[in-house]
Formats: sequence, structure tokens, C-alpha cells
Amino acid sequence: MQSTPPGATQAPVIPVSVLNRLARERLETGFPLCWVAGEVSNLTYAASGHVYFSLKDATAQVRCVMFRNRAQLLGWRLEAGQHIEARVLVTLYEARGDFQLNVETARKAGVGNLYERFLQLKEKLEREGLFAAEAKRPLPPFPRRLGIVTSPQAAALRDVLTTIKRRAPHVDITIFPTLVQGEGAPAQIVTALREADARGECDILILCRGGGSIEDLWAFNDENLARTIRACSTPVVVGVGHETDFTIADFAADLRAPTPTAAAELAAPERSALFSQLASLRAAMKRRLATLVDQRAQQIDWLSRRLQHPAQRLAVQRERLQNLQRRLDNGLVQAGARGRTRLAEARRRLQLAQPNLVERSHRCATLRLRLALLAQNGLGARTARLAQLADALAHLNPDAVLTRGYSIVMDAAGTIVRDSAALEPNDGIAVFFHRGRATATVTSVTAGAEPATPD
Repeated sequence: MQSTPPGATQAPVIPVSVLNRLARERLETGFPLCWVAGEVSNLTYAASGHVYFSLKDATAQVRCVMFRNRAQLLGWRLEAGQHIEARVLVTLYEARGDFQLNVETARKAGVGNLYERFLQLKEKLEREGLFAAEAKRPLPPFPRRLGIVTSPQAAALRDVLTTIKRRAPHVDITIFPTLVQGEGAPAQIVTALREADARGECDILILCRGGGSIEDLWAFNDENLARTIRACSTPVVVGVGHETDFTIADFAADLRAPTPTAAAELAAPERSALFSQLASLRAAMKRRLATLVDQRAQQIDWLSRRLQHPAQRLAVQRERLQNLQRRLDNGLVQAGARGRTRLAEARRRLQLAQPNLVERSHRCATLRLRLALLAQNGLGARTARLAQLADALAHLNPDAVLTRGYSIVMDAAGTIVRDSAALEPNDGIAVFFHRGRATATVTSVTAGAEPATPD
């Protein structure tokens, strides 16, 4: 058994599972979500719905897994040999220690650049107002000729022709052939559109193509094509690809259809529906005319009843005048009778309201006598009462007390002296008599002496 050398520190021992877990955490935190490009190989669709494959280039490869919930959202099927760009999470499969990439989503190689160019061009033209709704031209409701700009070999053309023939066989069709895919397609489409618009024989132009990848539909993402569509004097309907496909031509068009067949349906009104609408309008017009005729007939009847011979009208007016004369005479008689009745009633009420002067004079004399007696009796009582009050007041008059020999003594402060104890010898006092006053000086004070009664 080997022993640890002196001074050496023993390294910790960790299980493989812990090591793999630490390595996975380090990888996932050290590498953010990123895009990886490569060729698909070793592709396997598992029964669980997960997709296993490898991404490789000329010198290396890496295992990848796309779980079912992500694969269901992809929208297209992975195939071996495809060149793709995958958005991945760098990780480690702990159970086997395998380095792998968890694929979040994927796109075909080059699609990302094309889509970026699509967005840039869309934003540029949108800022210029090329897609403004107010600049869109309305489609004529009853076109007589439709122009179709597409490839003569395109399946979309057959669908459009079949739809127009079924819906509107009365509408004439002119085909303007052009390439719809490839390097020279945008220029040919522009030329065909300009020719169709310059001829001026079509009421609506349909620009259409069947579905495909973004590369297949790239001819319709051309800036010159978008400006040509807006420069046309003829309304343009664009139906390119499937319902989920959008191109620059769709935004520039006067009307965007989700498919070529839908473009034909929007441009060509259905003949049976027009016949039905026409029949409804015809029936409504007949009902309106019948109602109008009935109204005019009733008006004629009413006017005919009003239409009279002048002699007949004079007779009617004469009879009406006689009736008014009779009503006036009767009114005057009734008004005179009512006036006489009101006058008699007023005379009677006036007589009842006339006063009895003899009776009123006798009553006035009686009241005058009673008033004189009441005044005389009242004056005597008031005089006696006044005498009583005068006597009482005279008794309370301090001057009356002084007439009987009493006097009032006040000290130097002017206060009435009621007790000899309030005075001191040599105090100055004032004595008030019935007539006049005298000042004196106190020589002595005797307390408790009874007052002398004057003779």
C-alpha cells in the first residue's frame, strides 16, 4: 500500500456523475445560445418524437438532439445531407459523458441572410410610404378582362384559369408570360408588368406563383418589382406561395391574396353570385315600382276628389257662409242673454250689500256714549292712583325727613356717617339740614348712645 509523500496534500475524490454534472454546468454557463452551421448526417427520428443527428463540416462533427416539443414547431422535415443553421445550447449528456448540442430551432443554410435582407428592404420601402394603405387602388367590381403575369408552365396558372373559368367564364383573360424563379426572373416580371399596364386592355393584373422555399420565392422580393407594382395604373393583385408566405410584392400590391387561387377569386366576381344579386335587385326594383305606382294612384284619387267645378265650389262656400251667419246670430243672442243675466245678478248683489244708515247711526251714538263713560271712569281711577303714588313718594323723600328736624352727616370723603364709631376726634364732618349745611370738627365720640329724638 502506497503512502502519501510527506508534505503533499491529497486531492479530493469525486464520483463520475458529479464530474459530468459539473462539466455540463460549466459548458451551459460558459456558452450562451448560439447559431452553428453544418451538414446533417446520422439522422434518426425516434419513436418518442425526438430527432437525433450530427452536424459536420470538413474537419469535425458534433452530436445533436432536437426534442419532440421543438421538432414539432420546426415546420419542415430534416433530411440527411441538408446544410442547416441551428440555434443550440452547448451541453453534456451526463449519463454517457457525451458532448452534444441541444437544438432549439433550425433553418436552412442561407435562409437567415435572405430573411435579414427581406426585413431590411421591407423596412426601407415602408419608411418611403410605398406600402401605405391610402395609396392602394380599389379593384373594379365588374372587370371585363384580367391580365395574368406568371410562368406558362406554372401549376399556379392552371389553378387560376380553372378558378376564373368556374367563377366568371364571361371575363376575358390575357397571359403575360415570364420567369417566376431564378436569376433573371425579377427583371422579366418587371418587363411583363410594364407591358401589361402599358397596353391598358386589362382591368386587373394578377401576379401569381405557387409555393416554395424562400429561395424559390426570392424573385418577388425585388425592390424594382415593388416600385413597378406601385407605378402601374392598373390595380395589381398578388398571390404568391401559400398563406404563410409573405414577399415584398405582397406588401406593394393593391390587394394581397394568400394563394394564387384566392387571387383569382378576389379578382373575378362569381357569375352566379352576380346573377343572384341582379335577380334580387330586379325583384327589389319591381317591388319599388309597384309601391310607387300604388302611391301615385292613391295621390291621383285624392287629387281627383279635391278637383271640383267652380260653381260647385261656390255653392259649398255659400252654404258654409250661411252656416257661419247662423252661428254668428245665435252667438249674439246667447251673448246678450248671458249679459242681461249677469247684470240682474249684479244688481241683486248690490242691493243686498247696501248698508242701513239709520241702524248704523244709532249704533255709532251708543258706542260714542260708552266711550265717554269709559274715558271718564278711567281718568278718575288714574287720578286717584296718581295721588296715592305721590303720597308714597313724598314719604320716601329724604328732604321731607329733614323738615322734621333730622340732618345728614357726611365724613371728609363724602360718605354718610351712620355710626359714631366711624369717626375720630378732630375729624372734619359736614352736616346737611332742611335748609343749608354746616361743617364741624369732632371733639369727642361716644359709642353706643341712642339717637336723640327732636321735639
